[in-house]
Amino acid sequence: MTIPRRSFLHEVAGALSLPALSQAIQATSSPYRRPKLKITDIRTAEIALHGHQTHVRIYTDQDITGQGEATDAAVGAAALLRSFRPMLLGQDPLNVEALWERIRTAGIFAGAQGGQYVTALSGMEIALWDVAGKALGLPIYQLLGGKVRDRVRMYCDSSIRDPLGKETDDKAAWVAQHGFTAVKIDIDEARDPARFDRVNWTASNREIDHMVQKVRRVREALDPKIDLAADLHGRYDMTTGKRVAIELEPFRLLWLEEPAPPENIDALRDIRQATKTPICCGENLFLRHGFREVLEKRAADILMPDIQKCGGLLEARKIADMAHTYYVPVAPHCVVSPVGTMASCHVCAAVPNFLVLEWHWIDSHDFWKEFVQEGEIIREGFTTIPDRPGIGVEMNEAAARRKQIPGTPWFVSGEKI
Repeated sequence: MTIPRRSFLHEVAGALSLPALSQAIQATSSPYRRPKLKITDIRTAEIALHGHQTHVRIYTDQDITGQGEATDAAVGAAALLRSFRPMLLGQDPLNVEALWERIRTAGIFAGAQGGQYVTALSGMEIALWDVAGKALGLPIYQLLGGKVRDRVRMYCDSSIRDPLGKETDDKAAWVAQHGFTAVKIDIDEARDPARFDRVNWTASNREIDHMVQKVRRVREALDPKIDLAADLHGRYDMTTGKRVAIELEPFRLLWLEEPAPPENIDALRDIRQATKTPICCGENLFLRHGFREVLEKRAADILMPDIQKCGGLLEARKIADMAHTYYVPVAPHCVVSPVGTMASCHVCAAVPNFLVLEWHWIDSHDFWKEFVQEGEIIREGFTTIPDRPGIGVEMNEAAARRKQIPGTPWFVSGEKI
């Protein structure tokens, strides 16, 4: 039996009339149906593990709480975050960019170009994204444009104190057992007996020999499939940085990190142009503005913004997007807890030019596994991005408080509106 076309359209129109269709769309996608939230408080807690880490919580009038984390330049961040409070109270936490920009521009005469101010702003911004994700029922990566990968590759900062000793063999075995595909070692040494001057960091021949010996020893201990990076921590001058980079060329490093201080981009460019060893920098640069000159002058092969101090998640996404236009990969610096690490992973999952993310807790692995309620988040050298709303992990306060800095408040409430 055939149904006349006119009758068929009439029946469809009855079931899927335009008013009904419009109502369905409005019910699922109208911006007027999103949660109406107000920020009621911002609080902090301070932890000492790998340096000073400031944890941030933003509270709302609908009992949705967001968490963030700031590091390195986080000494003093708690006071700065308290100063941000009047600009946050009563505001809609879903307007992340507007709040971030308002506070950033308000601090133009207070150091908002970098350092502690931007570090504090980073912790706040991450907490805002956690609120937004929880309020909308979406993981943060979805708010950053969606994910291009399900897992984030991690590298292990080995924290080897004596690369020439037995510790190298022990940690090389540990790294292989836990499935990491990349490792980093430190090769700068303030107490090297071959140093002639405590202030000047121009390395002697013997110091450079020691650096090469460290890399050779670790490289031989590692499985050939595991990438190796080396860090100079921005301590040396251009002359030394250039010489070390050239000496290390046979080892085919994943990168040589900060072979010179970050203030002089021309010096980094000269080092990069002199060597085949990939040069990585960026953990001590702030905002996308701090990375512009590095890219324009082709001063680095790899960028490593620290997402917990460079400006936050969206700013890190913008830095990665800038780098992508120069075909430069990003390998974020990351020394924070599983809370900040997972927040960083959302950015790493969302950008095409991600390379690898740092993990710096090899000497505190048991505590790392306790820090969040979800337990271990790294499996076989990779972190899988959760589909839970927001960051996707929650602090285990009983564990985290064991590392609380004495005399500092633990998420103490301010006066609520």
